[in-house]
Amino acid sequence: MRHPACLSSLLALFLSAGGLAAQGGWDDLAQPHLDVVPRTKDEAARIAAIVRPTETFDAAEQFEANQAGAATVRARTNADAFSQPSGNIPFERELDFKVGNGLFKKLWVSSPSSTLASDGLGPLYNARSCQRCHLKDGRGRAPEGATDPAGMFLRISVPAPSDAEMSEIEAFLLSVNDDTPRTRPDPTYGGQIQDRGVQGHPGEGEMRVTYEAREVALSGGESASLRVPSYEMADPAYGPLADAAMLSPRVAPQMIGLGLLEAVPAADILAGADPGDADGDGVSGRAQVVWSFDEGRPMLGRFGWKAGAPTIREQAASAFAGDIGISSPVFDAPAGDCTEAQAACRDAPHGDGDERGTEIDAEGLDLVTFYSRNLGVPARRDVDDPKVLRGKEVFYETGCTGCHRPKFVTSRLEDQPEQSFQLIWPYTDMLLHDMGPGLADERPEGRADGREWRTPPLWGIGLTERVSGHTQFLHDGRARSLLEAILWHGGEAEAARTRVVEMPPADRAALIRFLESL
Repeated sequence: MRHPACLSSLLALFLSAGGLAAQGGWDDLAQPHLDVVPRTKDEAARIAAIVRPTETFDAAEQFEANQAGAATVRARTNADAFSQPSGNIPFERELDFKVGNGLFKKLWVSSPSSTLASDGLGPLYNARSCQRCHLKDGRGRAPEGATDPAGMFLRISVPAPSDAEMSEIEAFLLSVNDDTPRTRPDPTYGGQIQDRGVQGHPGEGEMRVTYEAREVALSGGESASLRVPSYEMADPAYGPLADAAMLSPRVAPQMIGLGLLEAVPAADILAGADPGDADGDGVSGRAQVVWSFDEGRPMLGRFGWKAGAPTIREQAASAFAGDIGISSPVFDAPAGDCTEAQAACRDAPHGDGDERGTEIDAEGLDLVTFYSRNLGVPARRDVDDPKVLRGKEVFYETGCTGCHRPKFVTSRLEDQPEQSFQLIWPYTDMLLHDMGPGLADERPEGRADGREWRTPPLWGIGLTERVSGHTQFLHDGRARSLLEAILWHGGEAEAARTRVVEMPPADRAALIRFLESL
C-alpha cells in the first residue's frame, strides 16, 4: 500500500515550525549541521544544465571518470580501493582522517578494564569494531556458518500498541497525514538482535538463513538462478520473540562517498520525489523523514537501507550503540540496545564512569564521522570502452535512471572543502521506492513501509569483489551477481526488470559491463 504524503504541506509545516522560510527553507532544515552557502539563481541554472541526463552515448561525458569530482581517488588494484582519503583533502586534515581510521578499527573491550579508553563493549553486541562489519570499508555478506563474521544482522520490531505514546517523529508524521504503521522495539530483544555477549552474558540468538532456488528464463536461451532467503532467530537466549515480531536482515553497506551524499542539497533530492506518480512513469519516489537527535527536529533521511539516519554522525552513533554497545553523546545509554527485560545486561559494568562521560566522547565520535565523511570514491575505469558506452545507453533506455539518478552538484560548504561544490556521479536519488513483494521485509521504518527501500548509490559497485572478496548485493546479500540483483527488482522497477529479461543478450552483457565500470 502506498502512503503518499503532501510534500508541500510537510514543507509548510517545517517552515512555520522553524521560521526558516527566509533562510533557504528545506536546505537549512535538512542540513543545519553544515555551513551551507546559498546558491545564486545563475549558479542554480548552470547546475541544472550540468546534471541534466545525457542523450548521447558515443563518448564519455566530461568529468565522468571523476565520480566524486575533485574528491575522486585513484582506483587501486588491491583491497584498499575504498580506504583512501578524499582526493582533495588538505594536508593538515589528513591526521584527523588517520586518527578517525584508528577509532574505526579499534577493538573495544568489556568493562571494567585497565584500558579505560577502550572499555564499554556490549554487554550485548554484534562486533567489537566498526571495521569488523565494514571490512576494508566495503560491504558485508550473508553468513556462511554459525560463527561466520559476516557483517550482517537482524533488525527487529513489533507493531506499536494503539495506546503507545507517540515519538516525536510519529507525532510529526501524523500531523501531515502520513499513515505508515507505527512500530516499537521488541520488548525483550530491543531493536536489533545482538548475537554476541561479553563474559557472563549470552548473545541473544543466532541468525539462520536458508535458501530456495528460483530459476528465471532470459532472452536468447539464457537463464539465471535466484536464491530466495528465509530468516529466523534460532536459540533465543532471553525467551521467545514477541508474537508479532518483524525481522529484517541488513548487510553492512560500503562506506565510500558518504560525505558527498550528505552535502547534496535537500531541495535537489526532493525535486525528484513524485509520491503520487504525477508524471505517470511508474516511479514514485518518496522522501524519508526522520527525527534528528542531534538537532531535535525532523530531517531528511539519507543513510541506511531505509534512509533511517539524517547525518553521518547520527548513523555512526547509532552503529556504536546497536552494533557494539558503545554509548555516545547522541545515544548515551551505557548498555546499548539492552531492554528492561534484560536486567543483568543493564546492570553490568560499563565504561562511561570516567571523564569522557560516555564510552566514546564527542571528540572521538567526530573523528569517526570525519573519517567516514572522507572515504574517497575511486575513479571510473574504461569510461570510453565501446561496450561500456553501450551498456550506459542501455542503462538509460531501460529506465534505471528513474531511481539511480546519475549526477548531483553538492552544496558550497564553508568548512568542508572536500565536499564543497563537487559534480558527483553516485547513481542514486536517495529516495524511498516500492521494490515489490520479492524484496519486501514487511517491516516499516519511519515513513518507509515494508516494501520500500532507499535507492543505494552505485559508485564503486564494480570494485566489490576486489575490496570485499565477494559479489553479494542488495540489503541482505541474497544476490550473488549484479544480474541477480537486477532480477530481484520489482514494484516501481518491475518494468525496467522486464526490459532486462527481454533484451538481446549482448545488451544485457553490456549493461553489466557498464555497472562493473562504476
